[in-house]
Amino acid sequence: MVLNTRALLKTAAGVGLAASLAACAHKGPPPPADTGPPPPPPMADNGPPPPPYTGPSQAPVGAVPGSVQDFVISAGDRVYYELNADSLGAEGRQILDNQAQWLGRYPQVTVRIEGNCDERGTREYNLALGARRAEFIKTYLIQHGVAAGRITTISYGKEKPIDAGSGEDAWAKNRNGHTAITAGAVGGVNDSGQ
Repeated sequence: MVLNTRALLKTAAGVGLAASLAACAHKGPPPPADTGPPPPPPMADNGPPPPPYTGPSQAPVGAVPGSVQDFVISAGDRVYYELNADSLGAEGRQILDNQAQWLGRYPQVTVRIEGNCDERGTREYNLALGARRAEFIKTYLIQHGVAAGRITTISYGKEKPIDAGSGEDAWAKNRNGHTAITAGAVGGVNDSGQ
C-alpha cells in the first residue's frame, strides 16, 4: 500500500504541474505599462501648440572661426617676457607658432604688435625695450610665413599696463607683447583693435 501511495503522489504532482503549465500557456498579453497620467483635456484654441521640448539649446560652442575671439582662444594674443628680456623662451615661441598658423589660415587679417614693459626703469628705456619686444614678435611671425606687410609694431613702454598693481605679479603681466588684430577678422574689430 505504501508503494501505491507513492505512485499516486507522483502522478498527482505531475498532473498539477501539467495543469499549471497549461494555465500559463493560455494567458493573454500582459497589461500595458503605466505611461503616466492621461493627457490633459483640450484647452481653448490659442493657436498651434508649442514645439516639444528637446533639451538645452545646441548653440555652437567656441568662437566664430576667423574672429578676434577665435584668434585669442585658438592662438593666444599675448606672450610674456622675463625682466629686461627682448626674446622669448619655448612657451612664448609656441604661442607665436600658433599665431603664425592662425594668420596663415586667414590671410586677409592684419595685426599690430604692441611691446609693453613693467613700471620699473625710465620711460625712454622702456620705450626702447618695448620696441625690441615688438620687433622680435614681428620677425618671428615673418620667419614663420606671415607677410611683413600685414604686421605693424608699436612700443607702449610702461604706458599701458594691463595690471595697475606694483609688485612681481603685476610686473610679470605687464612685460608682454600683444598681437592685436587691426583688420580683416570675421565680425570686425573694436576701436582698441581687439
